[in-house]
Amino acid sequence: MYFEQFYLGCLAHASYMIGSKGEAAVVDPQRDVDLYLKAAAEHGLTIRYVFETHLHADFVSGHRELAQRTGAKICLGTRAGATFPHIGLTDGMEIQVGDCRLRALETPGHTIEGICLVVFDPEKGDKPHAVLTGDTLFIGDVGRPDLSDRYTPQELAGMLYDSLHQKLMALPDETLVYPAHGAGSLCGRNMRADRFSTIGTERVTNHALQIKSREEFIAQLTTNLPTRPAYFAQDAAINREGAEPLDHLPPLLAIGAAELHRYAGEVTILDTRAAADFAAAHIPGSIFIGLSGQFASWAGSLLGLQTPLVLVAESKEKAEEARMRLARVGIETTRGYLEGGIDAWRAAGFALESVPQVTIGELRQRLEAGIKVLDVRRRGEWDAGHIDKAQWHALDDFPAALPKIDSTAPTAVHCKSGYRSMIACSYLQRAGHRNVVNVVGGYDAWLAETAAAAG
Repeated sequence: MYFEQFYLGCLAHASYMIGSKGEAAVVDPQRDVDLYLKAAAEHGLTIRYVFETHLHADFVSGHRELAQRTGAKICLGTRAGATFPHIGLTDGMEIQVGDCRLRALETPGHTIEGICLVVFDPEKGDKPHAVLTGDTLFIGDVGRPDLSDRYTPQELAGMLYDSLHQKLMALPDETLVYPAHGAGSLCGRNMRADRFSTIGTERVTNHALQIKSREEFIAQLTTNLPTRPAYFAQDAAINREGAEPLDHLPPLLAIGAAELHRYAGEVTILDTRAAADFAAAHIPGSIFIGLSGQFASWAGSLLGLQTPLVLVAESKEKAEEARMRLARVGIETTRGYLEGGIDAWRAAGFALESVPQVTIGELRQRLEAGIKVLDVRRRGEWDAGHIDKAQWHALDDFPAALPKIDSTAPTAVHCKSGYRSMIACSYLQRAGHRNVVNVVGGYDAWLAETAAAAG
């Protein structure tokens, strides 16, 4: 049996290919599917099936394009309501891929249609080799239960408890666990960075599986959930119908500085460069979301799917990369990129802005002078520890409302490492706050310096 995991760091997304006797199945494919076609060709495999463990909400799947290009059949839970031709999977249903068997387990909870796939290696007979758990069971965590408009989070959390304990925990301890997401995904809260685990390891280390009663599980799983991005429902709807192939997108246009200056108020200028470069000089009113971080997830969360965009990047190649990564979450409104980048804007004589930055040492000095501190991390991070007297307003909540800060007083903005805080600074600057500064290194640097000072 051939088995390969494909991990997409920008979305903390894992997809899989399973092959045997010249046949293959792909599970939870990303939108750009050429990597699966290449892998299949390299291993002499024909892709016969494409499985979706559920209707993904945080990215647009490539299942429809992959099926069109290979003739494969799409398989997903029968409760998905998919509008494209597919095989509806029910509990215990098996699909043969060469000599390998894939058995579906209906595991509602994260979503109502969720399934897990038990993989039987032909060399191991009836003993399960692995289970692909989708967003039901993660490494160290479980899926969030608030992605339905038909069921309450409490109802889904109850289903999730049953799915975990009646289905997945009934598998042998040595069964390998391969989820659809890793640390950093918005589909869970406390995932470990490991790419796989075992049922036995999760049984004793996964915090959600240590909760003994169904009632307490429901209570804990539905308390302090991270903000659900608005684009999640839209992506799930796209995946229910199947996205158009990527080659249907129009070419990315090169836009000159003068042209962009003329209609800058009609688009959002998205600066994708490194945080330090944005801090040094950027177009007034532009939004920073750097390619170096979880670019597409933050773009979807903060900008939505319908905002017309023009990109600022280091090169045309970087702009093309950004456009692809945006399309992976369903953003297809990128009109073009600034030809010549920020240097062309500067050469044209147009105004530039900057974001002052401070080190932790400089922040400590300025705290004594009365500078305010704004923490834009998530609630779990804040609850685990924060700078005394800081104000908390998670970046996830910026689309709903910006934090209420004094625009006349200096405010130091920080997150864990400096990526999210620079995004926050760009939003605050665009709203007219001219006294914000970014904290280099964020709370990690604060803790490191505190520990060093303690000796």
